[in-house]
Amino acid sequence: MYNPKSAHAEEFIDHQEVLDSLEEAARESGNHQRVLEILEKAALCKGLTHREAAILMDCNEPGLEEKIYSLAASIKHRFYGNRIVLFAPLYLSNYCINGCTYCPYHAKNRTIPRRKLSQQEIEEEVRALIRIGHKRLAVEAGEDPRHNPLEYIIDSIHTIYGVREGGNSIRRVNVNIAATDVDSYRKLHEAGIGTYILFQETYNKENYQRLHPTGPKSNYEWHTEAMDRAQEGGCDDVGIGVLFGLSSYRYELVGLLMHAEHLEARWGVGPHTISVPRICPADDISVNDFDALPDAIFHKLVAVLRIAVPYTGMIVSTRESQRMREQLLNCGISQISGGSRTSVGGYTTEERHDETAQFDVSDTRPLDEVVRWLLEQDHIPSFCTACYREGRTGDRFMSLCKSGKITYCCTPNALMTLKEYLMDYASPATRAEGERMIAKSLTDIPEGRIREIAIERLKRIENGERQRQIHAGERPGGTGSLAGERIARHDHGPGPESH
Repeated sequence: MYNPKSAHAEEFIDHQEVLDSLEEAARESGNHQRVLEILEKAALCKGLTHREAAILMDCNEPGLEEKIYSLAASIKHRFYGNRIVLFAPLYLSNYCINGCTYCPYHAKNRTIPRRKLSQQEIEEEVRALIRIGHKRLAVEAGEDPRHNPLEYIIDSIHTIYGVREGGNSIRRVNVNIAATDVDSYRKLHEAGIGTYILFQETYNKENYQRLHPTGPKSNYEWHTEAMDRAQEGGCDDVGIGVLFGLSSYRYELVGLLMHAEHLEARWGVGPHTISVPRICPADDISVNDFDALPDAIFHKLVAVLRIAVPYTGMIVSTRESQRMREQLLNCGISQISGGSRTSVGGYTTEERHDETAQFDVSDTRPLDEVVRWLLEQDHIPSFCTACYREGRTGDRFMSLCKSGKITYCCTPNALMTLKEYLMDYASPATRAEGERMIAKSLTDIPEGRIREIAIERLKRIENGERQRQIHAGERPGGTGSLAGERIARHDHGPGPESH
């Protein structure tokens, strides 16, 4: 029986509830008035239920579809403005004991070279990433207790945070590793991770078991209940997602939203992020073996998700082409990877060596080109990690986001981290575009103390200071912590703090 507050996977992702939701969507999606009512509710920016979202997804009336895209763009701009957060994946190891049929890391694959980075190699990879401008990483590793034990992951996190290169460092490390136990999540939290990310892959249990025939990941319940254990272990920023193409996209949409509703009902806060990867070619994986999602449906799915979960960050990776990412940025996506290498040790070689890669990259542009492209599309590339460094995670972040108060600091902070990038890493062409964007965006900040602080700190950055972000306690009008000029700052590893 469906129960969003249950701790049991088969109750908060109840198969019959999914089927009933899809049946209702097929019945109601042609009801013009019903769809309008859902859109009117969505315009209040309080989100939608999984059943309401399913109806929007099935609606094929052209005029109403245009309203869906328009509303998604409006909601995205209300909460995220034109900011786009940038990150890079860092693959530590492709050793894996699971049998996932859609992933080239599967244990039976004898053609892919296996590799695990040493701590020295990780440091070299991180230095390479810092040298091109990255501040935020997503650590990735296959599930293999012998080669990739938790201790290795934690040592790697400490190594990453400890690297200083040219006065800069990685400021947030998100972690995408296999489902584990509460004690392990507690250790990850204590190591200072940002978001714990785990893709469900598919919420359809029958398909899940078929696609995961062997290994620890074959346990549907253990995998699906992982975010609850993560929350119990103190990891209150969690990121969910599915691999679209493994099951019906309609089923997955409903499952994703049921999972988000479950986290909200049980823990008081939904997912920090939702990722929307699509199946793509890899070493011994062909998309022809799966139900690949067409671009038009994918575009609409992202728009419906944005409407349904207005506060949640949405991520698309370099699996997608420049053209597809451009479409998705305008209807819901708030984070993208840039200059990515999906192979183990990929950042320390000039040429791409993809023989150890988890998937083929479609957008192969270097980070500087991605930053300039975003600027030319009128987006603000953001490397900001101030919320994490102030401990503003989980319900503390979401309550601030829902109140609208977070907008006091997000745009100024994005501009400051962009300024850092322009000063330290950008090509002349990118710097020119970035300075134009900063000047334009400053005029969009209401006159008053926040604008004054932003201008003053941008000047400090130009004079060589770093990490001068405004924090959420700084209020217009000289109240709160503003008078104290508190700076968002957090230092993880050994070495001098950047200024």
